[in-house]
Amino acid sequence: MKAPTLEDLAPDGHDIAVDPYPAYAALRAKGPVHRVMVPGSGETWLVVTRDAARDALTDPRLRNDIRHSSSWRSDGGHAIGHNMLQSDPPQHTRLRRLVAGHFTAARIAALRPRIEGIATGLLDGLPEHGTADLVSGYALPLPVTVICDLLGVPPADRAAFHTWSAELVMPTSPEAASQATAALSTYLAELTDRKRRTPDADLLTDLVAMTHPGPAPDGTADDAALTPEELLGMAFLILVAGHETTVNLISATVHALLAHPEQLALLRTDPGLTASCVEESLRHNSPVHAAAFRFAAESLDVAGTRIAAGDSVMISLAAASRDPLRFPDPDRFDIRREQRGHLGFGHGLHHCLGAPLARAEATIALSQLLRQRPRFGFATDPDTLVWRSSMLVRGLTGLPLSFG
Repeated sequence: MKAPTLEDLAPDGHDIAVDPYPAYAALRAKGPVHRVMVPGSGETWLVVTRDAARDALTDPRLRNDIRHSSSWRSDGGHAIGHNMLQSDPPQHTRLRRLVAGHFTAARIAALRPRIEGIATGLLDGLPEHGTADLVSGYALPLPVTVICDLLGVPPADRAAFHTWSAELVMPTSPEAASQATAALSTYLAELTDRKRRTPDADLLTDLVAMTHPGPAPDGTADDAALTPEELLGMAFLILVAGHETTVNLISATVHALLAHPEQLALLRTDPGLTASCVEESLRHNSPVHAAAFRFAAESLDVAGTRIAAGDSVMISLAAASRDPLRFPDPDRFDIRREQRGHLGFGHGLHHCLGAPLARAEATIALSQLLRQRPRFGFATDPDTLVWRSSMLVRGLTGLPLSFG
């Protein structure tokens, strides 16, 4: 029997693009693991409870490398290089170690003045009285500027880069995704070649310096080097993952505050709750709704459900972070909540490397907004807002606000 989609599981008349959580709740009530159909990807096992999700995220038998999938034949032409997200130890361990130093708490702390300056400049462009779209005017250009500065993408190229990135994260069609993949692959190859010829003081130049086409001179693998394919994959992953989810985090946090005015009033009274507000937003409506597909390297049980070797598994971070067994009254947005244990950034080996940067950007964005444009509200009926939604990611296409 064909597995149901999430739409099939939603209450009658309920739009899961607007609110997928009732469907997740219905699944959780029936058990921790379910067979579902993911449009464009086929059938998979979906993990929806918090404890089962944490266990699955750390189970070494569930691999990220698609070659463990029983249906794998090729990457279909949509992969860009070799990256950490689609690899397992020891390759994943080596790749992560090569860039981890650029995302430490100390490095992010050093970036804060630059992030604050970008936020201030963008807010200066928003009206003190009038309307503007928070996504295009603030939530999008802030993380795009930060990650492009960090990696070394020239300002003139950033608009095109975001267009390709958005298509890859939320494809409008297989053809458009393929075209975006080809365009971004070509661009990154050209950019890395430019950095090789004319080095700059940026992360991509550092990555290029680590790249060698073959093994070490003694014929052994060089653990401190990237292959050309790994360089391409690393640049792709940092650029795309480094901003797409943060755009959605910033806009979703502001949306949640406006939808819960008592929480916005509380935050205005106590700005010290800003970091807690961001954490609650990550739990309540994480921009990453599910971790990347895992594939069973062997038959195993996940929370009592038998998974066959080669089957794919999707771990719903969004459903797990609203599990009432871990978070009482989970659908309530509460910036004073004890949020420890949410899975907004994943868990285990693939816990988001850029989490400190995303937290810093979202916290600064919210603080600066409240400081420089303190009076804002919905400029349109919130029921008409459009969410870009899939089982993997979720975010607003726009958030028109009135100021003053």
